[in-house]
Amino acid sequence: MSRSLRILITGATGAVGPVVVQAFHDAGYAVRTLSLDQPPAGIWPDGVKTVTGDITDASVVREVMDGVDAVIHMAALLHMVHVSPEILEKYKKINVGGTSNVVNAAVEAGVKRIVLFSTIAVYGPSGGQILTEDSTPCPDTLYAQTKLAAEQIVLNASGADGQPLGTVLRFAAIYGSRIKGNYERLTHALANHRFIPIGNGLNRRTLIYDKDVGRAVVQAVFHPEAAGRLFNVTDGGFHTLNAIIEAICSGLGRRSPRLSLPVEPIRTLVRFMESGIRTAGFRSPVTAEMMDKYTEDIALDGSLFQKKIGFMPQYDLKAGWKETILEMRQVGGRQQTDL
Repeated sequence: MSRSLRILITGATGAVGPVVVQAFHDAGYAVRTLSLDQPPAGIWPDGVKTVTGDITDASVVREVMDGVDAVIHMAALLHMVHVSPEILEKYKKINVGGTSNVVNAAVEAGVKRIVLFSTIAVYGPSGGQILTEDSTPCPDTLYAQTKLAAEQIVLNASGADGQPLGTVLRFAAIYGSRIKGNYERLTHALANHRFIPIGNGLNRRTLIYDKDVGRAVVQAVFHPEAAGRLFNVTDGGFHTLNAIIEAICSGLGRRSPRLSLPVEPIRTLVRFMESGIRTAGFRSPVTAEMMDKYTEDIALDGSLFQKKIGFMPQYDLKAGWKETILEMRQVGGRQQTDL
């Protein structure tokens, strides 16, 4: 791929951004980034042009879009557990308004493709069904609702010739050494022998390793089958929670927990504890929402993306977690004491 093709990546300093930047750089593209924050020194390879700015500022977005061939839109306000009215407006401003700014600027600049990083959260509860691109979205959080609105903005985009410009990639849960949230907490809890599974662990999850995410986006960006389409993107399998815990423990070099706790008594206890702590004016470290997230079943079919785009994941669950934990242990060039 010629370096004359220029890629703009928004939100590039986020958890997945550096991997995506590296993937495009390695594929031979000229990379430009737009992020709220300056990237830490050495976070990406030489030659990447860094622009600091806000996607909600239309003038900034128009300026950075000049001369770009494709834009990878990752910038977003991510899921939050506790949402105030002020946060609601922020979700709309960033996830919907910011996406509109990016799309409008891209169309004006004659960009050839707009790829939106989206999420399986737009589907809402699966009801135990396998989710495909034909499944009806039923988002049950503000994050998911605004991401679904952003998807429509991207899919409605068209060039001067009337041809669609947008591609939406609904990623399964992404894991890797920079990822924050539930899987990071689970990894540290397992590393410190502070985790006891709840339930039988047979509920399904769908994941993808961050380096496969980078490869997937590179492969889709100019693919003719991607224009005007949305795809689920996964590592190709459904994994039980037990299998995920086993893969993490294998990467840690320890045995999986042998005991487990029953779901309903623990759920009742968490709700009681959460209510009491809230009454006292504090925020509970464990919530009913966390319990629901832990026990939910999410099986996402990513075969359409593999068939149409030709994507094949390089990492299975065990290999992905092994590499993730090796990298987590080498943050800043030193071993983390709790891993």
